[in-house]
Amino acid sequence: MADEANPAGSLKPLIRMRAYVYITANKPHGVLYTGLTSELKYRITSHKTKKYENAFSARYNVDKLVYYETFNSIITAQAREKQIKAGSRAKKIMLIESMNPEWKDLYDTL
Repeated sequence: MADEANPAGSLKPLIRMRAYVYITANKPHGVLYTGLTSELKYRITSHKTKKYENAFSARYNVDKLVYYETFNSIITAQAREKQIKAGSRAKKIMLIESMNPEWKDLYDTL
């Protein structure tokens, strides 16, 4: 099956595609959003500009990048996103604080 991102329809390019799993927040220990993208800076910009005004991230002002992981496989990234989403809020907070104890917006470091 072919699509715009993968015109030949092969899974190999998608498997090797760089991907990011990220967590955004509206403030320290506030509302959290976990997402997956292949273009992290673009995606966080979309959150910050509220590109999709009816989306969860726009409604709750969840636009501060507080955690992310980089993967060389979209398949691995999807599995990690599911793992993080299935975890408790406390586990997400521990994950964020392991990388970013001050809950700084990491957007400018991209």
